[in-house]
Amino acid sequence: MSAMGIKIISTNRKARFEFFLLDSFEAGISLQGSEIKSIRAGQISLSEAYVEVDGKEAWLINAHIAPYSPANRYNHDPKRPRRLLLHKREIIQIWNQIRLKGVTVVPVQVYLKDGRCKIEVAVAKGKKLFDKRHEIARKDQEREMQREFRSEK
Repeated sequence: MSAMGIKIISTNRKARFEFFLLDSFEAGISLQGSEIKSIRAGQISLSEAYVEVDGKEAWLINAHIAPYSPANRYNHDPKRPRRLLLHKREIIQIWNQIRLKGVTVVPVQVYLKDGRCKIEVAVAKGKKLFDKRHEIARKDQEREMQREFRSEK
């Protein structure tokens, strides 16, 4: 745990590769007891998740939180929609941005902040294929530079 009380549980690495992240927001998640215990154990996947906003509420859809085995029959549905806890003005701000063509809301990471589960969501615009290729080429170039730097020492 860091000095600020933040422990990152899961990150959506695909989000940064497939989208340009324009604006980000911190939201709470409405969870059941077995879900928070499973999240604390690191059993959450955001790879197929997305956020739906209807103008009044925001929902996390398709995020997989693994069942918590000690909860047995009181367990939760792993892919149920979960309400995101945002201020009304934040929901309106997101709603106004996603009405534009090609703009969506994606979950970026889940973390514990002072014992509470938070999720960072971002308004994002999809990347084109050439943008992704450029990103891969830039990472390869950085990797090569690091290798050369290490070999010179």
